[in-house]
Amino acid sequence: MTQLILEQALNGLQFGLMLFLLAAGLTLVFGIMDMINLAHGSLYMAGAYLTAAATQASGSFMVGIATAMLATAVLGALVEVTLLRRLYARNHLAQVLATFALILIANEVVRMIWGAQPVLLNTPEELAGPVRIGGFLYPAYRLLIIAVGALVAGLLYLLVSRTRVGMWVRAGASNREMTEALGINVRLLFTAVFAAGAALCALAGAMLGPLLAVQVGMGESILILAFVVIVIGGIGSIRGALVGSLLVGLVDTLGRAALPSLLRTFLSSEIASNLGPALASVLIYVLMASILVWRPEGLFPARS
Repeated sequence: MTQLILEQALNGLQFGLMLFLLAAGLTLVFGIMDMINLAHGSLYMAGAYLTAAATQASGSFMVGIATAMLATAVLGALVEVTLLRRLYARNHLAQVLATFALILIANEVVRMIWGAQPVLLNTPEELAGPVRIGGFLYPAYRLLIIAVGALVAGLLYLLVSRTRVGMWVRAGASNREMTEALGINVRLLFTAVFAAGAALCALAGAMLGPLLAVQVGMGESILILAFVVIVIGGIGSIRGALVGSLLVGLVDTLGRAALPSLLRTFLSSEIASNLGPALASVLIYVLMASILVWRPEGLFPARS
C-alpha cells in the first residue's frame, strides 16, 4: 500500500510539474498583460505536433523538443504582434471571443496538416525502461519529466524574481507608462514574455506527448486545469503557479487512485470504477472553491 501511494505521489508530482509549464506562461500573460488567452492550449497542441514531426524527421527526440520550442516561440510572437497586441486595450469579453476563434482556427489548421487521427510520439528508447526506487520500479521517462519540470520551475523563478529582465517585467506590469518613460520597450518586452510562455507550452506538449494522445483539441481540457491552477496560486504569481500545479496534480492523481478502492467498500466494483475518477475531477474544483473562500486572491497573489 505504501509503495502504491508513493508511486501515485510521483505521478502527481510529474503531472503537476508539466501543468506548471503550461500555467506559468498563462499566469504571466494573464497577470502581467491582463490578457485572457484561451488559445494558450493551442500552443501546447502545436508543441506536441511539432515535436512529433521533428522527431520523425531527425530521429532524435531532443532535436524534436528543441525545434518545437523554437518554432512555437516564433509562432507565439507572431500571434502576439499581429493579433493579441490589438486586444490589450479591449475588454475581457473581446479577448475571450478573439482567442476562442484562434482555438477553432488552430484545430482546423492541424487537421489540414496532420489529419484527424492521433499522431504517434514514442518515448525515447533509452528512457523506455523502469528505474528501481526503493522497493518498486518507476518509469525512467516520468523521472525525466519530474527533473525537467523542477529545473524549469527553479530557473523561471530566478529569472522573474532575481534578474534585471524580471524586474522590467514586474515594473511593466505594475506601471507601464512609468516603465516606458524610463526607456524600457514594454511592447517588445511583452512580446518576449509571450514567446517564452509559448516555448514553455511547447515543452509541456513535447514531454507529455509520449504519455498522452497527440491529437486535435488536446489543449482544451488541460487549459481548464491551467486556469484552475492560476486561480488557486494567485494571478501573475510564478510561485503560486508552481504550488497550485503541484496541488492540482497530487489531488487529481491520488484521487483517481484512491477513490475507486474506497468506494468499493460500500458500492459495486463497476459503479466504484466509474464514479471514482469523476469524483476525483470534482475534488479539484472543491479545492479551488475552498481556497478562494479562505484567500479570495489565491495563495500567493502577485503584488505591485
